Amino acid sequence: MVMLSPRREVGEFRKRYKWMVLFVVVAMCSIVVRLFTLQLIQHDRWAGEADRNITKVVRLPATRGLIRDYRGRVIAHDRPSYNVLVTPRLMGGPQIDAISELLSLDAPGKQRFRNLLDRVPERRRSHFVQAFNDISRDQYAAIETHRRELPGVNLVVAPLRSYPYKQLGAHTIGFLNQVSAEDLKGMQGLGYGPGDSMGRGGLERAWESYLRGRDGELRVMVDVRGRELDGAAQQPEKPQRKEPVPGLDLRLTLDMDMMKSAERAFRGHPSGGVVVVDVHTGRVRTLYSKPGYDLNELTSGLSQERVNEMLENPFRPLIDKTTYESYFPGSTFKPISALAALQENIIPGSTHFDCPGFYMLGRRRFRCSHVHNDTDMHMALVQSCNTYFYRLAEQVGIDRIASYAREFGLGEKTGIGINTEASGFVPTREWYTKNHNDHFQVGFSLNTAIGQGDTKVTLIQLAMMYAALANGGTLYVPQLVEKVEQADGTVVHEFPARVRRQIKVDPAYLEYVKEGLYGVVNNRKGTAYEARIDGGVPVSGKTGTAEVNKGKLNPKEDPRRAWYDRRSHSWFAAFAPADNPQLAIVVLVEHGGYGGKYAAPIAIQVLQDALGDPTTVKKPVLVSKKP
Repeated sequence: MVMLSPRREVGEFRKRYKWMVLFVVVAMCSIVVRLFTLQLIQHDRWAGEADRNITKVVRLPATRGLIRDYRGRVIAHDRPSYNVLVTPRLMGGPQIDAISELLSLDAPGKQRFRNLLDRVPERRRSHFVQAFNDISRDQYAAIETHRRELPGVNLVVAPLRSYPYKQLGAHTIGFLNQVSAEDLKGMQGLGYGPGDSMGRGGLERAWESYLRGRDGELRVMVDVRGRELDGAAQQPEKPQRKEPVPGLDLRLTLDMDMMKSAERAFRGHPSGGVVVVDVHTGRVRTLYSKPGYDLNELTSGLSQERVNEMLENPFRPLIDKTTYESYFPGSTFKPISALAALQENIIPGSTHFDCPGFYMLGRRRFRCSHVHNDTDMHMALVQSCNTYFYRLAEQVGIDRIASYAREFGLGEKTGIGINTEASGFVPTREWYTKNHNDHFQVGFSLNTAIGQGDTKVTLIQLAMMYAALANGGTLYVPQLVEKVEQADGTVVHEFPARVRRQIKVDPAYLEYVKEGLYGVVNNRKGTAYEARIDGGVPVSGKTGTAEVNKGKLNPKEDPRRAWYDRRSHSWFAAFAPADNPQLAIVVLVEHGGYGGKYAAPIAIQVLQDALGDPTTVKKPVLVSKKP
């Protein structure tokens, strides 16, 4: 063992002591620096974290913007909804019992409350979650009276969407429901959170960014048990309340009086739709789809039983029949065929064809509704003579007819801007050749000319087409929103009419076709003559009876149901007043039968309600122009 001298031992100790002192000094310096950083540099950050440990932030939902019709009547608005928020971590058995008693919950209701609390994830159990929404005022008062005795309970008055017209215009207006976890994944940074609602369908969805507004917040100081501190214990130097910013209002082009008129006129018919547009602007006055659904039901939340009931309804209440569904147009398509023949100088209006009640193409017999004998184009329109248009189609050809159909907006979306809009379909020779083993048959042209075959249109497309016929050839984009306003009426955005295109058709030919449409309603031989209102607003229009091929009858099918499903669709497309058109209308009665008997009276009644006093309106005298 090596022994150190006393002198060397003292030196070694001093050396170790210096290192110890240095270590202590460095450690103390580190502590000082850390304290300096925490208390001065990062003070705001950690103070905020401390605050959050004892601060509950309650979101203050913004009031959603109003939706009004063009006369200013409220279609959609927010009403007060009384809601109960709870902190799951503070909800023990006594608290659950007390709340259940104050709200008069039955046993299943109490169990649903327990289940809701159990489903809250651990990371959110110290936060407020919405336990009950839209409770009564009496229930709200009962909770408020005992709130001091209920730690972890908060009451909030929040807006709830309300629709005064219920099912009227439901597909167009749309509704709200809560965002899902899947929704939130794709909406980062947009301000949505769990429990928020957003527009689902219709205008509520399409104009969500305008209607929504910006939420505010209320910061509430609570103790460790979740009880709200009194005013003296709050932090007045910090803002406690950030006011919400209300959404903007929409002023629509829809007229709810006209919508109600369509609803009245449609009584007795289970399914169909009505579209009315301003012929000079393209502004939509009516989008009526039947059957509909009560928007307030969807906002409050539907039971699974109710959802199943709607899905199983054979009349499809969830389907918008004005824009989403497309149909064979039947004879409402014939003005297109007539204009193609006239504009291409293939068949003058004075050309006569004989109608024995059918037309033979080779060995195939194409039928007509009646024997019309010798007839020209004018009377072919008035009486809806299929034979005349079969003969016309043979000479004009399917591609020319299709070209004019597309010119009038058929076969392509109108751009109305809500929901999922169907394109419809206008077949061509190329399409038929490709889809029929490279073989085109002339019969395809014949069926197309009368609006059958594979031609499909939507109600909104047909309405815009007839508006263009009425106004002299201007095809508009249909418009649903006229302006965006602040709550005080200040206009933020105003939307003028949008012209889609000017149709290249000789005005003389348009007038000729319009005279034929006037005769449909006002000539004794016209297919809608029985639907006219004597002394009322003069109407020009075209009936349509579109055949529906459902195939062979299934022996297991209800014969009464089968009879309805195989019945033709009933159409009437028109404009009025005939001498100075203001409104164009299209009515479809699904499986209604003869257009002149079922669809025409609905359309003429709606126009009559909208356009004036029948005692002061005189029928115009139109001078026939024969190209």
